[in-house]
Amino acid sequence: MEYDPREAMKLNNQLCFPLYAAARHVTGLYTPYLKPLGLTYTQYIVFLSLWEKDGVSVGELCETLMLDNGTLSPLLKKMQQAGYLDRTRSKADDRVVVITLTEAGRALQEKAKDIPLKVAGCVKLAPEKAQALYSLLYELFENQKHNRKEQANEDSL
Repeated sequence: MEYDPREAMKLNNQLCFPLYAAARHVTGLYTPYLKPLGLTYTQYIVFLSLWEKDGVSVGELCETLMLDNGTLSPLLKKMQQAGYLDRTRSKADDRVVVITLTEAGRALQEKAKDIPLKVAGCVKLAPEKAQALYSLLYELFENQKHNRKEQANEDSL
């Protein structure tokens, strides 16, 4: 099949568009459940990560959440001001900032425990299709990570 630029430039032929629209829709489903807790979706995923593994560096959190430091640092500062977490310099390397939940941050998990179930009920997708989508998205992430590493290696030559 020959490349047709006009066809390629149609919105409905872009992989990025349904990904973008679906991401906005799905993250929007969290708003009614997060708002009463005073949380944004991004703060929520920070909590999910820290509830799973507390006491991590900002860099590790950035990598886990696929966010850059410029996005995450102001968010962490705001969460610290709200009393949910502490940011402290590592004793081993004072360039590294370690994030740990406070008691209030840990207690919030109990208040948020039903959010995954509530949101899952709003997403009308059969469990096997949801799992297939999950697998495809993580395959896409891994491919992009691999491509970025290859590009970084080429750039350093």
